[in-house]
Amino acid sequence: MKKLVAVLLLVCSIAALAFAFGGKQTASYLRVHIRADSNEAAAQAVKYEVRDAVVRYLTPVVAECESKQEAMDAVRARLREIEAVATQTLSLRGFSYGARAKLCREQFPTRVYDGATLKAGVYDALILELGSGEGDNWWCVVYPPLCFTSGNGNVVYRSKIAEIIKKFFEKNQDQAR
Repeated sequence: MKKLVAVLLLVCSIAALAFAFGGKQTASYLRVHIRADSNEAAAQAVKYEVRDAVVRYLTPVVAECESKQEAMDAVRARLREIEAVATQTLSLRGFSYGARAKLCREQFPTRVYDGATLKAGVYDALILELGSGEGDNWWCVVYPPLCFTSGNGNVVYRSKIAEIIKKFFEKNQDQAR
């Protein structure tokens, strides 16, 4: 019976992942967009430094969130801190403009990131505008954690569903003992 439950959970998880990444559903994602001040080389370069600092700050905040709503609440509670991290990074690099962070719903075009496609649609998003915010942006998904970057630019992938399944099996093994 336990094997049947495990197989059903695995099949449901795979179906959920296929639907989430292949379907038109946008409600389950919290995106992050960091918009540079301009498309000048210096503004684009500092955007990535801000990205690294903000991701370092946000990673432990959202790592343990069990739902998109938890992630949104955690980010919303820290908007000023996110702005401060970004503004400090800008200042240390000699830029006089600051940053503005907001959590909102916006229309986004289809985007592909390392094989994952997010269809065009309206998404909840953390928007971080650097200066005028008129330059090209960097984007990713905060929840579920599609990607986070470390300070060296490597991409680390995490699957919340896989973590939940692992916890489930660990609990069952502990109960069987």
